[in-house]
Amino acid sequence: MTQLPGIVQSAPNKSLGFDADTVITQATAQEFASQGYKFCIRYLSLGDGEAPGDLTYEEALGILQGGLALMPVQHVSSPGWSPSAELGTTYGDNATNNAITVGFPPKVNVWLDLEGISSEVSAQAVIDYCTNWYNAVAGAGYLPGLYVGANSILNSQQLYDLPFQHYWQSESTVPPVAVRSYQMVQYYVAEPVNGIGIDQDITYIDDEGGVPQWLILS
Repeated sequence: MTQLPGIVQSAPNKSLGFDADTVITQATAQEFASQGYKFCIRYLSLGDGEAPGDLTYEEALGILQGGLALMPVQHVSSPGWSPSAELGTTYGDNATNNAITVGFPPKVNVWLDLEGISSEVSAQAVIDYCTNWYNAVAGAGYLPGLYVGANSILNSQQLYDLPFQHYWQSESTVPPVAVRSYQMVQYYVAEPVNGIGIDQDITYIDDEGGVPQWLILS
């Protein structure tokens, strides 16, 4: 596996970025960078191996060379899914292996997308899922982060009690993270930007001093 060039860096406070489920070319990354965007978040597959349209080494290299920092987030299952401890291990292992395949070095944030869970699922099942995912990703040297989306089941204290130290607030109405708060916040964007659909994201220093850790060329 070829490791991507660059360094892992703490995101400066109030940095503007975006997440997108679309392949980003180097030219498009340069357009975003010229408009004040500092970073991009792109998708890893749920399955074992990157699916077409998800992040590759070549795309990641182009994004970095285009002047943006980069972090990966793993896709989530279709709405109404049911998490479990076993699934957390499976998806966590896949996130790890796919991040390694793309070329991410250790210590970068790899994000878990938690949303769309069936209302029949218990909080404990979600906790077990998240904990096993965290352990799989952290065990490989990455810093697991948690994207808290709609229908994620857990309340403020349950979110904080998870082993994560990095939390990303979705554009949906979601609970605050007790004690720590969020270190990245997502905002809805109605129209395409530079020809692609995005959500905007802003980084923050959370209430325990935590910030996202991204990969950047310099």
